[in-house]
Amino acid sequence: MAEQHTYRVIVRGTWDGLTEDARARLLAEADEHGMTNMRFTEEGSLSYEPAPLKHFSMRYVVVSDAADGEEMAGVIAQDRAEGALRGLGYGFRDLRCTVTDLDTMKINRKSRTRR
Repeated sequence: MAEQHTYRVIVRGTWDGLTEDARARLLAEADEHGMTNMRFTEEGSLSYEPAPLKHFSMRYVVVSDAADGEEMAGVIAQDRAEGALRGLGYGFRDLRCTVTDLDTMKINRKSRTRR
């Protein structure tokens, strides 16, 4: 079995060709998709600002083979985002990903202060 890594992926994009119905739904649900509700999940967490309704981001947790690397994790998350957005009937364009490998991320710990 290949070694698995956990990745946090942010997929960013721009709303495009939104129908009036889709725009109304996004504006009505804006409070559910604000800064305080951002989370990294397997299903994805959508966030956007209602004014102006222009850009969005989706946050994902992707677990995949370490040998496939960050690029594959980005592809998986982008595919999930495209499917979710199309399923909701939201038009979008210009998707791009930022990927962080949690298993190789260096954590800088503060040293204890001397007395």
